[in-house]
Amino acid sequence: MSDPFDLLEVEPRFDLDLAFLERRHRDLSRVLHPDRYAGRPAGERQQALGRASEVNEAFRTLRDPVRRATALLARHGRHADEADTPRADPTLLMEVMERREALSEARRAGNREAVARLREAVRQRQHEVEREVAASFAQDPPELERIETLLGELRYHRRFMDEAGVALDDLE
Repeated sequence: MSDPFDLLEVEPRFDLDLAFLERRHRDLSRVLHPDRYAGRPAGERQQALGRASEVNEAFRTLRDPVRRATALLARHGRHADEADTPRADPTLLMEVMERREALSEARRAGNREAVARLREAVRQRQHEVEREVAASFAQDPPELERIETLLGELRYHRRFMDEAGVALDDLE
């Protein structure tokens, strides 16, 4: 895939203006909409459709903090998929394990409020980590190793948020 920042013609930074990103996506989607190519040759229609798919994927990448950080790391020559994430800090791993146990207990007890509180606590920490990622990218030069570590933490938080969301749905 092409670089999502270049494709959407937005500044390559972690702390993107998401409203601007959405407007940019909408503008490009309008230009590439299949209806605009209805009377054109098949090759042109296919090319526009392919470009529209790339624009949609770039938008999905940049609106997601984990994928956006991964794309920025790639611009710095760092491959940062989940398998490449540095080993997590043992303290973080212990916190994750304790939260998961608390989530499991709250779920078994049918305590929706406890699940919601756990989820909110992780959501707040997730936002703190995202601010740390933005600050680390803003350094000159960016603190790439720190970002990779924070990216791993964000992935843990995302999984927990997903699990807590499922638990909340089940408890409705």
